[in-house]
Formats: sequence, structure tokens, C-alpha cells
Amino acid sequence: MREYLPLLMVGAVIGTIAAVLIFAYATVKDKKETMGFERNMGDKEILKRLLAYAGPYRKQFLLVGLLILFSIAYDIISPQIIGYIEELVVGDFPLKTLFISVGVYGALLLFSMGSSYLQAIILQKTGQRIISNLREDLFTHVESLAHGQLHEIPVGKLVTRVTNDTNAISMMFTNLLVNLVKNCFIIVGILTAMICLNYELTLMVLCFVPFIVLFTVIFRKFSRRAYRKVKDRTTDINTYLSENLSGIKITQVFNREDAKMQDFMRRSNALGKAKREEILVFGIFRPLVYMLYISSVLCLFYLGGRGYIRETSFLGQTLTGGTIVTFYMYISKFYNPIQSLAEQFNWLQSAFASAEKVFSLMDIEPSLTDAEDAIELDEVKGEIEFRDVWFAYVPNEWVLQGVSFHVNPEETAAFVGSTGSGKTTILSLICRNYEFQKGEIRIDGIDIRKIKISSLRRHFGQMLQDVFLFSGTIRSNIILREEGIADEKIMEACRYVNADHFIDRLDNGLDEVVRERGNNFSAGQRQLLSFARTIIHRPSVMILDEATANIDTETELLIQDSMEKMKNIGTMLVVAHRLSTIQHADNIIVLSHGRIVEQGSHQELLGAHGKYYQLYTLQHHREQMRVSSRQPREALTPAIESP
Repeated sequence: MREYLPLLMVGAVIGTIAAVLIFAYATVKDKKETMGFERNMGDKEILKRLLAYAGPYRKQFLLVGLLILFSIAYDIISPQIIGYIEELVVGDFPLKTLFISVGVYGALLLFSMGSSYLQAIILQKTGQRIISNLREDLFTHVESLAHGQLHEIPVGKLVTRVTNDTNAISMMFTNLLVNLVKNCFIIVGILTAMICLNYELTLMVLCFVPFIVLFTVIFRKFSRRAYRKVKDRTTDINTYLSENLSGIKITQVFNREDAKMQDFMRRSNALGKAKREEILVFGIFRPLVYMLYISSVLCLFYLGGRGYIRETSFLGQTLTGGTIVTFYMYISKFYNPIQSLAEQFNWLQSAFASAEKVFSLMDIEPSLTDAEDAIELDEVKGEIEFRDVWFAYVPNEWVLQGVSFHVNPEETAAFVGSTGSGKTTILSLICRNYEFQKGEIRIDGIDIRKIKISSLRRHFGQMLQDVFLFSGTIRSNIILREEGIADEKIMEACRYVNADHFIDRLDNGLDEVVRERGNNFSAGQRQLLSFARTIIHRPSVMILDEATANIDTETELLIQDSMEKMKNIGTMLVVAHRLSTIQHADNIIVLSHGRIVEQGSHQELLGAHGKYYQLYTLQHHREQMRVSSRQPREALTPAIESP
């Protein structure tokens, strides 16, 4: 019994550690709601949808599978060769036999390395193609969503889905799935080879397997907790940075840098703590698995060495030096994939979680789609008619109530009214950015729901108050809709809308760099660029929504001159708070609480002494007050300066 005392001591140590871990596992409970255990999509459904993207590349995966078999063959055969060499050098042997054995081992090693290299290259290329297809489908789907749906989803969330989540899925195709399969085959193959070599020693190694399974199950629980904490803290700090870096000017204006820094440090410290917890979990699990590996090796050397030195058999089988060396190598190769399986399973669950988020977004049905019999519009004259249109962003909270009006081709119609009266909503409905609930909207006598959305919008040019310029150049921002437009045509459009006044003064002209959101240009310059990119495509209907708001007087004159020129292009729909900019409109439509209260020309509405007259009189009075408030100040200045 004394000769087995070392084995009993090893078992006692492992058993004590296992008891402590079991106690920790039982006492730590997950809060499923906070830990994110609840999922709406099963792993089988997710895997099925992911494999649909991998389907076109089945030949590449079959080739990878063949290469994996070569790698597994090396892991199984190489210990046998080393054991044979060990047996060979013990006694008398011809040197040629040793050279042949070493040569075979070297050739097998090189072949395995080449197979692994080709496997990695093929997987990376194939995986990136799959993820590229998935990312393109996701981006295309996001583009197909209606404005109302996009307003409900934070932009940061969409960016995360298209970038971070697809990257997590990419790891699954380029690494996880193949390595999971490979490791499973390696474990089965090595276990089979050990049984065939010496089933008694194999039974000794298998005594450690229950502890491996136990430690892996416990590790999965704690690593999942740690991983999700890191993910939550990372999301928190990213959200904080996104908001506060965008509003950093406000922080500086109100001298709140120190307070914001403290908020950031709290989040940063929370992330650091979560990272340390994750490192601690891995720092415990890896040494534990290594302890089991070393324990099994020590048991192998103790039992095998005693039997070999004393020339006795172990459980009826004779042990040789070659057997011990071969088993030593098998044990090493047996534990490596086991140690990787737990981590890879966690990463696989992370990839599935990301895939669920991606597919959940892709499962959102666009609220605006083309009708089956929708037609293409080759030409639009510009006749627009609303027939008893009702619309609400929120059910039963009507923004438009029974709106009806008619705009003839090449006319200019202006919409005025207080904030929230429905002016901008009318323009959005014409372009089918939203779907109205009741009534009918017609373009050239055709219901817009019978027209393909892309075809309809192709004939509209929209110039909004908040002009969005993309990073790039002035040229790329003007020719958004199509490529291959000559510079002369671009400059002709710029001259037409007076944008050439500032473009000609730039060092690089049309190649001047446009920074993020066009922040290196003034509001007026951005507006003129939006005019240029609208008219270069010769739209049949132009929409101007507060195009002169927040513009300096000099630029406003240029914009008003541009607007006068653009009236000759086609039908124009204008929303403006400054009534002075719409006095020459053919039809002015006055809105109040979603209803049309009056419409007519400027003079007709003034003569009616209604809502428009009140708005015009109020603005005119404010303008006079503003002018008169400047005059005393200007009159006093010379008196103060004079001796």
C-alpha cells in the first residue's frame, strides 16, 4: 500500500481543489436578467442561418477538412515514431534505420506545418468573404428601413451591429468552428491510439478526465460572467465617449472638464475591474488544467518507471521505455485541445450572441416596400396633389388631419405655420419617407404607392436646413448620385447656385477636403453645396426645408438668388419661417395643428387678414424693432468718441 501513497497524495490535492471549486460554483448564482442569459433565438437556428452564408464555399471547407486530417495524423503518428526511436537507441541498431526514422518524422512535421499554413490561409480568405457578404446584406437591409424605423434605432447600435458583431462572427468561421472540430477529433484519435498502445496506462490517464470536465464546467460559468461584465463595461464606456466627445465644446464652455473626467474615470475603473476579474478566471483555470497535466505525467513516470526499472508488468502488460515516451507525448497532446475547448466554447457563444443581434436587425421588416405592381417613372412633370391625407407618427396622435391641396407643374408652393404644424411632415410624405394612414398622394395623377420608391425619389431634390456633408471632397459631395460627371458640369452647377464664389477661393477647388459633417465650412457654404448637388441631377421636384435658416445676411442673398434661378428647373416646394423669402411663391399654404387654414398668393392672404396676415405682421414688427434697437447704439457711438 505504501508504494501507492504518492498517487493517493496527488488524488487528495486534486480532490480538495475540486471541492473548493464546487462550493464556489454552488454559492455564486447568476442573475439571468442582468447577465444576459435570455436569448430569443436558439443556437440551432443561428447556426443554420450562418451556414447558409457558408454554403457557397463548401468546397473550400471540404479542402480544409482534408488538411485537418493531415494535421491530426501528425498528432497521432508522431509520438509513435518518437517511441520507436526511443526503443531503437536502447539496443544495437543500424545508423541508417535511425536516419530513416528521423527523416520520416521531419517529413511528417513539415507536411503538417504546410497543411496548417494552407488551412489558415484558406479559412481566413473564406471567412472574410462570408463576413463581407453578411455585412453587405446587413448594410443593404439597414438602407431599406424607413425613416421612422431608423429613428427608433440608435446610430451607435447600428454601427456596432455592422462592425463589432460581424467581426465576432468572423472569428467563428476563421477559427472557432474548425478548431472545435479539430480538437474533438484529436481527443478521440489520441484516446484511441493510447488504448491500442496500452489500455492500463490509458485507464490511469482517464482517471483525470472527470476532473477536467468538472473544472471546465465551473470555468465556463465564471468566464461567462467575467466576459459579459467586460462587454457591458465596454459598451458603457463607448456610449459615454460617443456622447461626450460629440459635445465636448459644451463641456469646455461650461468648464466641466474635471467633472466629466471623474465620470470617465469611474467607467474606466469599472472596465479595469471587470478586465482583472476576467484575467483572474483564466489565471486560475489554465494552471488547474496544467496541474492535471503534470499530475498525469508524474503518475505515468511513477508507475511506468517502477515497472520498467524493476522489469515488472503493470496490470498484466509489460512497459518499455518507448511506451513511456509515447504516452508522455500523447498526454501532452491530449490536454492541449481540452484546455482550448472551454475557451473556444465561450467564444462560440459570444459569436452566437452577436449573430443573434445581427439577425434580429435583419428580421425587421421594412415598413415601406414597393407594391407588386409598382411602376418605374421615366419622367415627372411635377404635378402634386394631396387628397384628404391623415398621418400620425404615433397611433391616434394625428400630425396631419385631412390635408388637401394641389400644385401645378413648375409652380412654387410654400408651406408656413408654427412649429409642429406639419410642414416638414408633408414634404417627407411626398418622398415616401413615411407611410400615411389615410388619403391619397398623387404625382402626375399617379398614386405614389403605385410607384417604385427608388424611381420616385430619383426625381426629387431635397435641400434641408441641416445639410449633411460626407467626409471626402467637394466633388464627391456634389456628385453623390452618379459618377463620371465632368468638372465643367460640376462647376456649371456651382455657378448656377452661386457656390463658385467660395469654391474659387479655395486652394484645391473641387478637390478641397471635406472633414466630418463638413465642419470646415460655414452653414451658408454647406447650404450652397447642397443646392449644387441637387440641381446637377436636374430633379423635376425640388424641396427646400428651412434652407435660409441660421444663415448670415450676405449668404442669404446668394441663396435667395439661387432659389429664384431654381424655380425655372421644375416644381418647387418650400418651407420657411422667414415669410420674406416666399412672397413670390405661386401658392402659400398656411398650416395650423395639422390642418390647412388658408392658402393663396402673398397679396391674397394679406388681404384676407387671417393667420398669414398675423404671422407676417408679427415678423414685420419684430424686424422693425430689431432695426430700431440698433439705431440708438449707432447714434451714440460718435457722441461718445467725440471730444
